[in-house]
Amino acid sequence: MPASTESVRLRESGPADPAPEPDLRHHGDAEVRGADAGLTDLAVNVRTGTPPAWLKDRIAASLDGLAAYPDGRAARRAIAARHGLPAERVLLTSGAAEAFVLIARALPARRPVVVHPQFTEPEAALRDAGYDVGRVLLDERDGFRLDPDAVPRDADLVVVGNPTNPTSVLHPAAVLARLARPGRTLVVDEAFMDAVPGERESLAGRTDLPGLVVLRSLTKTWGLAGLRIGYVLAAEDTIATLERAQPLWPVSSPALAAAEACCAPEALAEAAAAAEEIAADRAHLLARLGEFGQIRVAGPAAGPFVLIRLPGAAEVRTGLRERGFAVRRGDTFPGLGPDWLRLAVRDRATTDRFAAALAEVLGRV
Repeated sequence: MPASTESVRLRESGPADPAPEPDLRHHGDAEVRGADAGLTDLAVNVRTGTPPAWLKDRIAASLDGLAAYPDGRAARRAIAARHGLPAERVLLTSGAAEAFVLIARALPARRPVVVHPQFTEPEAALRDAGYDVGRVLLDERDGFRLDPDAVPRDADLVVVGNPTNPTSVLHPAAVLARLARPGRTLVVDEAFMDAVPGERESLAGRTDLPGLVVLRSLTKTWGLAGLRIGYVLAAEDTIATLERAQPLWPVSSPALAAAEACCAPEALAEAAAAAEEIAADRAHLLARLGEFGQIRVAGPAAGPFVLIRLPGAAEVRTGLRERGFAVRRGDTFPGLGPDWLRLAVRDRATTDRFAAALAEVLGRV
């Protein structure tokens, strides 16, 4: 039997739960599989033109060592140094998605709560582990901003994204810090934080907040979704607990090589430049969307994607596919519904082509 959910709202007049229950296992890659692989991809939030050639070379060089079992110590030290932490506070994972499963299986909780709308895999993992999962549903009228007082005081495991997928909202670090308290595990999913200029509002280097667990991914900025590499930052005892729940050698040697390479100073500088470029491209996308009076944009957006609301979104999505563009449906995110779409930020030329296609579709819907 699926676990039940309890919804907690910022206001009694907040948005109604979607019906039927959202498909928590639906993700953007479903939009561009098989015969749809040739569509211009605005559904998946991986930076285009990646991985760069130098990173491919580092990964390829690691193949000569495939006969040996993976040794993650160097990559672990590199990630620790990148965040100014001891290596004992770092756990390498097969993508950030594995971390959600480890948390659900290894960290005890009596009342887990997930802040929505956000990436659905944390709730799915908790349900699979047998938990009843509470939901705090953020409100469009508040700009999907988090009020820490909306989270039940007795919630002992809280999951929140920052910047949040799919809303692109960047919650202030001080607001998130108010959620931390003894006896509670606070999981902050920072999978897209390296796409935020200066990584402002990140909690990755904090060691003063009790129960803090920060998740990071190298998938988005570096184009490594197929390689699967992410990591957890947390207190040493939490890391040890999660590590015991992992299988042996969970991260491959090529993924370890990529992780180490992406923490080098030159790579961090390249990622910082990419974040600035994404911000400029997002501003162009928002300006083009502003030409359409029937579209409302959630925001202010801070991630490499934007969330929009418009009437007949399902028909618009179909019309865009007919014109060669894949966008992410929003009705699979708790707290949203059929009028929402998520758009990945792309270069200006792609955005202009998309805007032309969108104008055609909206002229017919």
